[in-house]
Amino acid sequence: MERFPHVPREAVIKEDLLRGGVAFDESALSDNEHGDVKPKSYFIFSFDHGTLPELGAAALRRPPEEIVLTGGPYDLRRTVVSVRVNPASPYRVAAAEDGVLGLYLDGKRVSDVGLPPMPDYYRHTLDNGKSVMEVAPTIQWGYLVYLTVFRVCQYFGAKEECQYCDINHNWRQHKAAGRPYTGVKDVEEVLEALAIIDRHDTTRTTTAYTLTGGAITSHIQGRDEADFYGRYAKAIEERFPGRWIGKVVAQALPKADVQRFHDYGVQIYHPNYEVWDRRLFELYCPGKERYVGRDEWHRRILDSADVFGARNVIPNFVAGVEMAAPHGFTTVDEAIASTTEGLRFFMSHGITPRFTTWCPEPTTPLGRTNPDGAPLEYHIRLLDAYRSTMEEYGLSSPPGYGPAGPGRAVFSVSSFMDSLAPDSTAGARP
Repeated sequence: MERFPHVPREAVIKEDLLRGGVAFDESALSDNEHGDVKPKSYFIFSFDHGTLPELGAAALRRPPEEIVLTGGPYDLRRTVVSVRVNPASPYRVAAAEDGVLGLYLDGKRVSDVGLPPMPDYYRHTLDNGKSVMEVAPTIQWGYLVYLTVFRVCQYFGAKEECQYCDINHNWRQHKAAGRPYTGVKDVEEVLEALAIIDRHDTTRTTTAYTLTGGAITSHIQGRDEADFYGRYAKAIEERFPGRWIGKVVAQALPKADVQRFHDYGVQIYHPNYEVWDRRLFELYCPGKERYVGRDEWHRRILDSADVFGARNVIPNFVAGVEMAAPHGFTTVDEAIASTTEGLRFFMSHGITPRFTTWCPEPTTPLGRTNPDGAPLEYHIRLLDAYRSTMEEYGLSSPPGYGPAGPGRAVFSVSSFMDSLAPDSTAGARP
């Protein structure tokens, strides 16, 4: 905070929690789906620093989906943070003698902690007994309905899986633990879950939905990737026209396929480019390099702006893997220079990427060799570079992410929205 006083202090603490995780006293755990706290849904990846058997009590009584930090010695403005469990973290959420939860760093109180209340729609089940949390969980303090309709990825094995991604392991560990974890979600189940959310979300907190899942390199249920994910969007938009901002996370597909997404009613397209550096993309995303290739991936992202408009194409990258051993950059200067080159490439075309702070999950190759992730300095300097590059190209915060600015942002898996200036257009419909 002293070295980077122009970066919101809330973002500094948030990035440290996201990159290194947080431990929970039993007093801070949820009662799963039967209590008053919204539990962690494991909506696509584990986002944990240990496997379920290694998490102890947190594997039986789930931690909260997110926490909100306020006050404390740093007088923090309201900061929403996605929960990434790490029993060895120096950060711990625990109750004081008066029962009030706080965030502690090496035993010293950093802030007060609020937990997400159990939403009414989580207290209802589908006709087949499945929970809304399993079919249509919500994140970002209820802003986003996250529809992982395909829970595994067809990039499979060491020669194809992205080296930082644990989607396939997360599927395996939940099945091994006997938890419900539907592999391919039925369209009608999704619609039924959304109907429950729509009926009980009387304050209209849920504002957007994301359709996503693993990459499809051949077919699922006889459909290619655009048709598989697109049919959910088509069904949602026909059933609930205009109720939510529709977003899809998929591979960078040919323009004709991207047009199908748009025709189905999708409003925002996320063709994630993962990491900018050519060598690291080839090494860390071998399946994407083999099936599409980095240059073609980038061409397709630019082409998709012709369909959706540049503002509504928002590719993600995984912030921090640039510094992952054994092949990553060894200095923060090099890593920031490379990542900024990628930001300038896309932003010069009017496309605003966003990023997820890398969580080194231990079942992934990069997680095993880099258990501490990237240094905090990298993450803080990235926030600075991101905002500066946006200002250079006259861009504002991307649509579909809620409000921007410290104390206002709800995007929970990185601090990019917390670090931007408040923007009256943030979160607006595209």
